Amino acid sequence: MRLASAARLLLAALLLLGMALPAAAQKAGWPGDFDYYVLSLSWSPSYCESAGQKADPLQCRRGGPPLGFVVHGLWPQYKDGWPQDCRNPAPRVPEATLAGMLDLMPSRRLVLHEWRKHGTCSGLAPDAYFTAVREAFGKVTVPGQYRGVARPMSTSAPEVENAFRVANRDIAADMIAVTCEDGRVSEVRVCFDKSLAFTACPAVDRRACRAGRITLPPTR
Repeated sequence: MRLASAARLLLAALLLLGMALPAAAQKAGWPGDFDYYVLSLSWSPSYCESAGQKADPLQCRRGGPPLGFVVHGLWPQYKDGWPQDCRNPAPRVPEATLAGMLDLMPSRRLVLHEWRKHGTCSGLAPDAYFTAVREAFGKVTVPGQYRGVARPMSTSAPEVENAFRVANRDIAADMIAVTCEDGRVSEVRVCFDKSLAFTACPAVDRRACRAGRITLPPTR
């Protein structure tokens, strides 16, 4: 009897442990286990203004090339929420791969951060992940009015979103969102499925900017 009772207790404990593991794993994130991607395009002047003295000098230095929308990252997402830091330690990014991304992501620190936090959740090796970043970015046309902005521009999230949709006819209203911070345009977020085709993402839209008028700082 005692052996049978002990066996039942052990079985119950194992079942409880088995039930707990998926929840813990879901929270931590598993490489390749996600539903879609978000390509985040950051308005570089907004980042430079908000970061101030802490801004990355490679991205925000005076006298450098004027930067407008740059790639913040390509983020694996769940239908609600997202995984992050899926491999610890993260595999090393080859120097050639890192340097080759600086035309899209003008900060070595940003490239490495995005790989550790988001890229490791893609299930891809570093080279393949950053190839996907470049491919996704290549499918989005940045509207001409956001190139070489000489003075602060008063706008709104719907206006920015509409400009992107006019320039990208395949992006529907539920596939894109604009975020803001401290009264400035922060990011444009475009959603892709795992094959890098545009896809709907209601959860991203729910996190969009709800402010009225916002500012697009001039490019540097």
